[in-house]
Amino acid sequence: MQMNEEIYERTVEPIYDVHEKPKSSEWLLLSSQHLFAMFGATVLVPYLTGLPVSAALIASGLGTLLYILITKGQIPAYLGSSFAFITPIIVGLKTHDLGEMLVALFMSGLMYVIIGLLIKLSGTDWLLKLLPPVVVGPVIMVIGLGLAPVAVNMAMYTDSGAATGYSGKYLIIAGVTLFTVIAFNIFAKGFFSIIPILMGIITGYVTAVSLGVVDFSGIQKAHWLQLPEIYMPFRDYTPTFDWVLILVMLPIVFVTVSEHIGHQVVINKIVGRNFFRNPGLHRSLIGDGVSTMVASVIGGPPSTTYGENIGVLAITRIYSIWVMGGAAVLALILGFIGKFTALISSIPTPVMGGVSILLFGIIAASGLRMLVESKVDFGDKRNLIIASVILVLGIGKAHIDFTVQNIHLNIEGMALAALAGILLNLILPEAKVHE
Repeated sequence: MQMNEEIYERTVEPIYDVHEKPKSSEWLLLSSQHLFAMFGATVLVPYLTGLPVSAALIASGLGTLLYILITKGQIPAYLGSSFAFITPIIVGLKTHDLGEMLVALFMSGLMYVIIGLLIKLSGTDWLLKLLPPVVVGPVIMVIGLGLAPVAVNMAMYTDSGAATGYSGKYLIIAGVTLFTVIAFNIFAKGFFSIIPILMGIITGYVTAVSLGVVDFSGIQKAHWLQLPEIYMPFRDYTPTFDWVLILVMLPIVFVTVSEHIGHQVVINKIVGRNFFRNPGLHRSLIGDGVSTMVASVIGGPPSTTYGENIGVLAITRIYSIWVMGGAAVLALILGFIGKFTALISSIPTPVMGGVSILLFGIIAASGLRMLVESKVDFGDKRNLIIASVILVLGIGKAHIDFTVQNIHLNIEGMALAALAGILLNLILPEAKVHE
């Protein structure tokens, strides 16, 4: 696949093209659509990992504005919290302090920037060879399936971390939430078809209130306007390099880079322009990396371009960068509304558990979809071996512990699976084609 040579033709005329500013009467509503589309997934990541919700919203808005600036205002994309880093953050914070984790996330953003610079200098062939679908697809499946116990425990247990305290109420709330998300995904039309996650959270929350599960004390204490809860270096944490965590993040970065490229292919086709050529794939990756670096400084999760917002582009035919920027500003404003962030924090775990059952499943299914759409031949033993090893190492949470020059290293789960897949792809000989 020679991406730089690919030509994209617009199949439908846009209502607003990339650089067209919408009417003032429409701008707020159009930007709100993108805010709603990204909202459920973006706040779910800090909710699961324990990072501040307001920091995620601030990081999302600020990161999107930086992305628009770095890509010269030419790519209509919205950046939200990345799901790929959920497991490493949850696991890492159990054994490492906050400063070590945030530095590791910062370094993952820096790796994005380095990959972007390498692509500018040498093209994309080396990256495609390193990360073919037979590697990326199974790793994406591991990301989703590895998170499956988290979703199920949140939906069933009052203490989801220890998987104790089975609750029938929790199961009912999670079931109603899940059913609502599915119903809006399948049957909703127009505007409601792009916000199924938000509608699921609202319905699940109302159900939880009716069952007496919601604690309103935090909302009552919160102010309407207040400084957002963000982490500041040397005030809330001490930045510390931990090479174990940094090495764990690197394989994940390669997977999310591949996902980023896939998103850009879709945006190119929707908008009808070759953004790989202008402003360049390297600018898009650097924008994503800088956004992640900024997010990590304030305690937000790593960022990624959002498929949900790409879907909004396709549905609305509104490609305006002004609309994307408006959504980013709205996210920044919400981060300063104390009542709002307290309301998000009051959402019971079974509500998020119900949403997560579908979201994590979709992540796993999207890896399978990549294998199908890329026509990976599992009649080829090489492909079968690579995928099999990745799946078992990742889902089985295999790990390697070793010490190098008094530095203890631990590579586990998804990171080890991704690394194994990359190495097998480079080492195993490709099947010869007999003419």
